[in-house]
Amino acid sequence: MDMNIVCLDLEGVLVPEIWIAFAEASGIPELKRTTRDEPDYDKLMKWRLGILKEHGLGLKEIQETIAKIDPMPGAKEFLDELRSMTQVIIISDTFTQFAGPLMKKLGWPTIFCNSLEVAEDGEITGFKMRIENSKLTTVKALQSIGYETIASGDSHNDLGMIEASKAGFLFRSTEQIKKDHPELPAFETYDELMEAIKKAL
Repeated sequence: MDMNIVCLDLEGVLVPEIWIAFAEASGIPELKRTTRDEPDYDKLMKWRLGILKEHGLGLKEIQETIAKIDPMPGAKEFLDELRSMTQVIIISDTFTQFAGPLMKKLGWPTIFCNSLEVAEDGEITGFKMRIENSKLTTVKALQSIGYETIASGDSHNDLGMIEASKAGFLFRSTEQIKKDHPELPAFETYDELMEAIKKAL
C-alpha cells in the first residue's frame, strides 16, 4: 500500500510567479517583489495590497492577467505522470481566487492555499491565511495521519516542508538558497525531479 503523498509548491515550480506576471502586465515593477526578496509573507502581502489600492487595481485586473498565464512547459505532463503513481497535493501561499484558472490548466490537482477578502467593488481588502506556517504545518498534519511526505519547492517558505519530509528537493531555486542548503538535492528539470521522486517512493 502506497502511503506517500508528494507535496509540491505551485509558483516557480509548476507555474510562473503570479505577482511577477501581474507586475509586468500592469507596468508596476514594485510588485515583482516575492518571498525570495521578502521572507515575511504578511508584510509582503500588506505592502502589495497597498500598491493595488494606490493604483485602483482589484481582483478583476489580477484575474485577467492570470487567465493569460500558462503552466511551465512540461508541468502538466509531469503532474499527470506523478498522479498516476501516487497522491499529490499542491501546497501554496497563493489564494483560491488566483489559483482556480491555473488548476484548470493543470487538470484540477488538489491545492491547499489561502483566501483573499474582496469587497463588493472588487477591491482586495485583506487576506486570510489558512494556518500559520502553512506548508510545514500541512506536511506535519499529513504525517500525523499516517502518510510519508516527499516535498519539493523553490523558495524560503518551502524549506520547512522539504526538510521535514522523508525526501525533499529544491526545484529551480535561487543560487543563494542552494548555497545555503548544500544538503538538499537541487534539480532544474521535471525529468530529474521525477527520477528523484520515483526513487523515494
